[in-house]
This record gives sequence, structure tokens and C-alpha cells, in this order.
Amino acid sequence: MSGILWGPTLRVNFLAFTRIPLLFAARPAVMQLDETRCVLRIKLRRGTKNHLGSMYFGALCIGADCAGGLIAWNEIERSGKKIALIFKDFSAEFLKRPDRDMYFVSSEGAKMRELVRRAAEGLDRVEDLVTIDAVSDPADVAGTKFATFQLTISLKQRD
Repeated sequence: MSGILWGPTLRVNFLAFTRIPLLFAARPAVMQLDETRCVLRIKLRRGTKNHLGSMYFGALCIGADCAGGLIAWNEIERSGKKIALIFKDFSAEFLKRPDRDMYFVSSEGAKMRELVRRAAEGLDRVEDLVTIDAVSDPADVAGTKFATFQLTISLKQRD
């Protein structure tokens, strides 16, 4: 992974600044976004730390929300359809104290592509589970996981 993808990062931060100020406060950086995978980084800094010096619970949840939503958003844009995206539910398993920058990884591109296809075909709401892992090094496939998140993404074609 070479570095920040400035185009997607600026788009996410513009959306955050104009519509989701709490997301903007976390300053997410998109490191990878393609048909199969999304990797997003949130730096451990004053605004994302808790009172113990590790990444705040809320910042971790923001990273999972953004990575899961971004991989779906990417597929929605590729479809050319007007599809509304919301999260129906959220669960998390915290495995290790996140005391460094965190990378939020979703490898659910194929699943999101299929979900978007189903949403684009009809007016019914479609849902599926997306998994996001918080890791310290996204290049290390067998590396240390700090948390795992599962979010139910719900899509519906808009008129």
C-alpha cells in the first residue's frame, strides 16, 4: 500500500464536513478503495484518544462505519443508480487495546456489488452483513486484529 488516495479521501472528508461533522473530526484517510477491498486509516491523535491514551471507542466505531459504508458507496456509484444506504445494526468485538493508528479493512467488495445489483433491480429494501477488521498493518494478512465489527447495510433504490 503506497499511501493516501487523495481523491476518495477528499470526497469523504467533504461529505463529512458538510453533512457528518463527527466523521470529519476523526479525519479518515482512504488508503485503498477498489472492487474488492477498502482500507481506511484513522490516526491516533488528541482528537481520537481516550483518557488512557488509546483510540477512543467512538473513533473506532467511526472507522468501521466509514470503511463499511465506503465500500458500498463505491459500488453504488459504479452502478449509476440512485440508491440510499443506511446501517441497520452494529456489533463489535474489541480484542486488544488500540494504542496506535488503526486501519479499518473491509474485503466485502463482491458482496456489496451483489447487494447493490439486487437493490438496483427493485424497489424493495435489501440487507446484508459487512465485516470490518481494525488492524495496525493492513499489509500483514495474519497480523494483529484489534477489533472486529459487523454492520448490517441496508440499501433501497430511490425514486
